[in-house]
Amino acid sequence: MKVTFLTKFLGLFFLSLFLACSSDDDVTIVDEMEPEEEVIEEEEEQEPELPTEVVYPIEGETGTILLNNKSFAKEGYILVNESTDDRVYLMEKDSSLIVHEWQLEFGLGNDVELLPNGKLLASLGVESPDFSFGGFGGIIQIINPDSSIDWEFRYANEEHLIHHDVEMLPNGNVLAIVWTARNQVALNEIGYLGEEENVYTESIIEVDPNTNEIVWLWDSWDHIVQDTDDTKLHYGIVSENPERININYIDILRGEVSPDGDIMHANGFDYDEDNDLIYMTINNFSEIWVIDHSTTIAQAKTDSGGLYGKGGDLVYRFGNPTAYNNTFGERLFYNNHFPNLLENDVPGDGNILVYMNGNGDLKQSFVYELALPSIFNLQSNAINELDIVWSYTREGFYAPRVSGAIRLDNGNTLITSGTSGLIEVTNDKEVVWEFEGTGFYWRSYHYNLGSSALSFLSN
Repeated sequence: MKVTFLTKFLGLFFLSLFLACSSDDDVTIVDEMEPEEEVIEEEEEQEPELPTEVVYPIEGETGTILLNNKSFAKEGYILVNESTDDRVYLMEKDSSLIVHEWQLEFGLGNDVELLPNGKLLASLGVESPDFSFGGFGGIIQIINPDSSIDWEFRYANEEHLIHHDVEMLPNGNVLAIVWTARNQVALNEIGYLGEEENVYTESIIEVDPNTNEIVWLWDSWDHIVQDTDDTKLHYGIVSENPERININYIDILRGEVSPDGDIMHANGFDYDEDNDLIYMTINNFSEIWVIDHSTTIAQAKTDSGGLYGKGGDLVYRFGNPTAYNNTFGERLFYNNHFPNLLENDVPGDGNILVYMNGNGDLKQSFVYELALPSIFNLQSNAINELDIVWSYTREGFYAPRVSGAIRLDNGNTLITSGTSGLIEVTNDKEVVWEFEGTGFYWRSYHYNLGSSALSFLSN
């Protein structure tokens, strides 16, 4: 009995000892270890990222930027007048990206300019005019940035047609060039030798946008001279009357052109606020005429009155002395566009830029900067031509029509070559920016970054 009890006791003892040892195997023992020091890797010094170099040429929507020397080219935007598709758009110079385009109600009558308030002043072509020549208009509009119409004036009928260029005066009035029809009766009275049924001479009107009233008028018809018939009106010796316009002048450049009645073909003008003068390019005379704007309408019909005492007679003329039978002085222009007065303290302030198309045998265009005289003294049988201050051309530089040039405030000149595109050149004649397109470019205008005319871009 005792043996049995002892045996059971010992069995239970070893069993409990075994279970206790088994329980210890399940306990996780965490060794105490010294914490490792955190290794901080030193960051490599990062070099600043350099802007990706822009590689030219750059293809744009309407053409290609061939060159952009940013060290010398002027930053800004360019307003492009593209007659091919009647488009007017604002183009970024770096990329040729079109940042804004206006939707025009009518085709271009040629000039469109961005005003300081961000609105466009546009010469537009009326539909189905009674008569027309290249550059015809008939409608002037002031257009808002959203392409809505702020103001409109129409002058297009059987006798009159606005064309080519428009200019806003400091008083808010608008100048426009107008063709005025002359019939056979009127032409016979002044001894005109041509055989056209009608002839269209040049006038300039000033319109008040508040009333649409014509408040000033100059008409070339009032300042004619002819030396073919002393029994008819306006007879005189052409060379002795340089202030008057030879109605029978036919330039050698038009010797093989069929007469169409557009005998003068003004194509551009600019207004001199300081002297109250208008400079107008007359393509078929290859001249620039200088006209007194200070006259009244009545005085403008005569040869007296106004600041210069000549009424509406020409204050001055230059570019082609043969147009008034002057044997003194060398002819400079063979068709010309855009008489651009240099003002607002740009380099050359007080001079005038002209695009000389270079038609005829020459077939080479030039941009001329000419020095204007301090006092105009137009004389017969004397040299009345201006001195060349600066000029630009290069091999293959030729646009037979339209075109122009403007002076930038850094001294560069932006040139529009109508049949090829735009270039910017320095005073040393280095090309620092060039845009080549497939359109037909009337003119282009440059606007600096921060210009008030561009404020609508940030709205």
